[in-house]
Amino acid sequence: MVRIAAPAALLACLASGCSYLPASGPTSRAIVDGADVATPQGVYARYELIDVDPAIIEALRSRPLDSLLAAFGDYRNSAEPLIGVGDSVAIQVWEAGSGGLFSGPLVADRFSAGSKSAQIPEQVVSRDGAISVPYAGRIQVAGRRPQDVQVLIENELAGKAIQPQVLVTVSKPISQSVTVTGEVTSGARIPLSGKGDRLLDVIASVGGVRGAVSETYVRLSRGPTTVTVPMTAVVSNPRENIFMRPNDVLTLVRDPQTFMALGALGNATELQFSAEGITLAQGLARARGLSDVQADAEGVFLYRFEPNTLVRRLRPGSPLLSTKLVPVVYRFNMRDPNGLFLAQAFRMRSRDVLYVSNAPFSEVQKVLSVFSTVASPVTTAASVYAVGR
Repeated sequence: MVRIAAPAALLACLASGCSYLPASGPTSRAIVDGADVATPQGVYARYELIDVDPAIIEALRSRPLDSLLAAFGDYRNSAEPLIGVGDSVAIQVWEAGSGGLFSGPLVADRFSAGSKSAQIPEQVVSRDGAISVPYAGRIQVAGRRPQDVQVLIENELAGKAIQPQVLVTVSKPISQSVTVTGEVTSGARIPLSGKGDRLLDVIASVGGVRGAVSETYVRLSRGPTTVTVPMTAVVSNPRENIFMRPNDVLTLVRDPQTFMALGALGNATELQFSAEGITLAQGLARARGLSDVQADAEGVFLYRFEPNTLVRRLRPGSPLLSTKLVPVVYRFNMRDPNGLFLAQAFRMRSRDVLYVSNAPFSEVQKVLSVFSTVASPVTTAASVYAVGR
């Protein structure tokens, strides 16, 4: 009776997929079959299953990487600073002789000709772009260079003061500054110098990066555009070290890059990598490779959300293109010798999920193990009964 029940139970278990057996995740067949689900209304696609080949690798490489130079195109020095609203301006006026509007009276001491200059108190450029100068009235200074304002004030004072000479100094150039915040030693508003300041110059002026460069991202906001790139890209590529512009907002963000390694791997856990990125081959190595006794070498999968613009190139007829982010499962066949080259060329990204399914024989082993556990007491009882007779 036991001999008949054993094969029948084994066949029934294999036919049903043995869903009650412990497992680390879905089988390769389940992932393939689960991409499309049949419903009364038709076939419903849940995710795109893409077999990775050289053409897919090339399509992924063609995806443009975020770049400060490409987004802002600033490879030239900034323009000469202009006075803007909110700046603090100091003015000093000299006259050629004593006794004028801005000079002191002539004194009796033959060694002193009296004061020939006057310092006008520091003023903040108002919202109308003007400041007040005694005997010259309201002077429009916003959008002008300091030397141009000097000439303008001198012309207004001509005929009133004794050959006036004016010096205009922007003591607090608020309008010509950038804001630096985030993972820096000391966030601040940094005024830009007349020679022009690059991104790394501004970061250095606030004390540098507080965390590890390999985990830090640079986020630059200029007007309506915001671009985020790895700090390592700016350090290693001088072209990414662009010139800053007034009113830029520079934020340094610490974002450790991680991926999940699950399934029949030597180490199933969450693993970190630097902002420079890693390949799938490196990710498998960090997860200590495929398990010799469990892994299905043809069932290496990578789960990721891809923008619909990329999926449109990979799968032009995908029914999932209506969403901004499309769930995609990339499949690698590591039993194919060329699969190692593909894994070496495939770039992983943060939040990827790397999953390796169990080999079919591993599932059979589980069935046999369960059957052995169940059948062992029956066999032992039958043996005892036979001996007792």
